[in-house]
Amino acid sequence: MARKSSTEIEINGVNYRIPERPVVAVCVDGGDPAYFEQARRDGLIPNIARFMKSGFNGLADCVVPSFTNPNNISIFTGTPPAVHGISANYFIDPQSGQEVQMTEPKFIRCPTILGELSKVTTVAAVTAKDKLRRMLGKGMQFTNGSVNFSSEKADQCTLAENGIERVVELVGMPVPEVYSAELSLFVLEAGIKLLERDDRPSVMYLSLTDYIQHKHAPGTPVSNDFHKAIDHALARMADLGARVAITADHGMNDKSKPDGSPNVVFLQDELDQKFGAGSQKVILTLTDPYIVHHGALGGFVGVYCRSGASVEEVMAFIEKLPGIEQVLDRVAACREFELPEDRQPDIAVISDAATVIGSSESYHDFSALQGYRLRSHGGVAEQKVPFILSEPLNKEYSARASSAALRNYQIFDYAINGTMD
Repeated sequence: MARKSSTEIEINGVNYRIPERPVVAVCVDGGDPAYFEQARRDGLIPNIARFMKSGFNGLADCVVPSFTNPNNISIFTGTPPAVHGISANYFIDPQSGQEVQMTEPKFIRCPTILGELSKVTTVAAVTAKDKLRRMLGKGMQFTNGSVNFSSEKADQCTLAENGIERVVELVGMPVPEVYSAELSLFVLEAGIKLLERDDRPSVMYLSLTDYIQHKHAPGTPVSNDFHKAIDHALARMADLGARVAITADHGMNDKSKPDGSPNVVFLQDELDQKFGAGSQKVILTLTDPYIVHHGALGGFVGVYCRSGASVEEVMAFIEKLPGIEQVLDRVAACREFELPEDRQPDIAVISDAATVIGSSESYHDFSALQGYRLRSHGGVAEQKVPFILSEPLNKEYSARASSAALRNYQIFDYAINGTMD
């Protein structure tokens, strides 16, 4: 339950001020710090470089598994998955026993920051993908001008569902292709157009897509153009008087062999051969509707032990496989990564920075990668993310940042409460 006054509101144990001027938090999906460092060295992001120098620049830890859903909901609630309940992109629902996408708002177990703020001020949540938009809309009220929409379905917005209509006309861009840089750039342009309105939001969340980062390494031409466009958009927001905060939901690493083929441990095949077909069940927790990004190959998978061996025996076997960095039982995984125990498999398996974990070789269609080297995420190796504010921290928050590890889900707290004015 949130408590509120005329100047602040308590949400999930944190008191958030009602901002006197706009605060914009941007989640650069797949925004590994290497992209920002390379672009800064190359002089491509002068405005973000200015934020880093005159505002605040740090590294934060994201939630593990380092996937989109757990981290966006962590950022959006200011809590770890043990509190909000979203622990993966895909899981076996213990209620139904069915494998499902963890994209339904009903799976979120606590209030959201913008949902609660929408009761006392105008807010906006704009996302690249509509799967995430629905989750971020949980609890949001549209009666005071708050809005929640995605670039993927910007031409389908209604006042009842999104708090806004005619979005394509507002933004001045056509609805982008899902697999494109423009899907993210539409989000940023929408944020700018909302800031230009008389009824502009006091708090805004802009969540991008990691299509570019999955396909293009730091310093490559396409990556360079993308980050230049982000830099220009964020400068326009700051020029409109917004306090800008930048973080990411996860990092990104190359997961390919020298010949360019994916570097994969086919865990289901390995378990079937060792313990018998079907005796153990591998769940690819990265799985979402957009597999061209990554082919459902990530750095964190779950195993359900069904028959033929104990959890300890299965763990001991997996630990010896090449490319495996960590194997934890349910209790240990939940303790180490702050995950909800009732939604976890028997075993969590995490790969190293150069490896992804698949199911069976016959299951994965590598043609979906379109000939690009596989770049993916999910493990501890992709946990470091940027934590950048356009303005300096006040004394209290500067001390906090110096004394304890930052988490990406603290970005709203720092952006709203931690800056100097």
